Amino acid sequence: MAKGRSPLVIIFITVFIDLVGFGIVIPVLPLYAKNFHASDAVIGLLLGSYSGMQFFFAPILGRMSDKYGRRPVLLFSILGTSLGFLVMGLANTLWLLFVARIIDGATGGNISTAQAYIADVTPPEKRSSGMGLIGAAFGLGFIFGPALGGVLSRISLAAPFLFAAGLAAANAIALFFLLPESLAHEHRTKAGGRAPIRQVFREAGSWQLGAIIATYFFGTVAFALLTATYPLFTEGRLNLDALHNGYIFAYLGLIGAIIQGGFIGRLNKLFGEKTLAVTGTLVLAISMFALPSSMSVVRLVLISTGIAVGNSLVTPTLNAMLSKSVGASWQGRALGVMQSAASLARILGPVLGGVLLGTAGVSSPHFGQAPYWTAAAIMLIAVGLATTLRQSGLAELEVSKAGTESRIGRGAR
Repeated sequence: MAKGRSPLVIIFITVFIDLVGFGIVIPVLPLYAKNFHASDAVIGLLLGSYSGMQFFFAPILGRMSDKYGRRPVLLFSILGTSLGFLVMGLANTLWLLFVARIIDGATGGNISTAQAYIADVTPPEKRSSGMGLIGAAFGLGFIFGPALGGVLSRISLAAPFLFAAGLAAANAIALFFLLPESLAHEHRTKAGGRAPIRQVFREAGSWQLGAIIATYFFGTVAFALLTATYPLFTEGRLNLDALHNGYIFAYLGLIGAIIQGGFIGRLNKLFGEKTLAVTGTLVLAISMFALPSSMSVVRLVLISTGIAVGNSLVTPTLNAMLSKSVGASWQGRALGVMQSAASLARILGPVLGGVLLGTAGVSSPHFGQAPYWTAAAIMLIAVGLATTLRQSGLAELEVSKAGTESRIGRGAR
């Protein structure tokens, strides 16, 4: 499996299609919810409900992928995504929107499982580049998805969700026929028993795993606060509709695809993962603090470019560092725990953002300051945590993994 490149190509296409569907709804969902007379705070709860389900189910799906393999979990997740989008597109009441997001969130383990798949088929020294493939798929998905969502919204605000449902269904069919399994049977046997989440931290054997997850958590709180309120902020400040927001997200996705798909591996070799993590979190903090000063589209795009650059440095780097912290039999569970932490962050971020955005009216010069300055302060916590991360050498990593496999072997006996 690791010898061929085709599995990575297929997983890239799978994640890309999934993120196109996800990107389609970003500029539309907050405005769609307003049609059902949802307040800013309720919109925050709606966005957070998806992550609430992921918080509980991501570790379960991660454990299932360690036990049964990556392929069936990916298939189950993408089918759930299709059903969630379908319900959303057909919804005629606000509570059905919540049902749709709950379905999608409960089955939404596709990204962490795809990350575990890449960890299965890439050696440790190429892990950052491998995780960058998912980042590139994210970026390309955000090029085509939001722009497509903006165009489809001209038909109706429900049209993007129905299109995304069909796209996810087609993705599941393609995955069923094209994607081979990546997790060897011997690793599935070792992972067969149930293990509490604290055991995942024991397998890492150091503070490193906890520091990575904590950095990711606070960074995701701030970023989720930003993305949940961004369309509402740009509409109120600059009168941008779903179509124009879609264009901006497409541009930001291009930045992410270029950095994560083409440069992250080289940057890692030049500067190291810890430096990239610290730099990325700091750039995000500065950009979020500056965002409320966007009084023109040009300034908005320039500041948002900093947000895209910072996020592109942080996300694949932290995922790669986490995957190196545990052995092959624990990739799904470790990445599932990180996804669960991120899901909790995506509950808090949108809810906090929705409440804070309403503290100043759109005509006020202070509009946007409360949420984005809060996000910047949260990012400073992530900066501090990133400075505690340890840059592991490859030799040290192999010793750590050998110890992990030894502990698993003793547990199996």
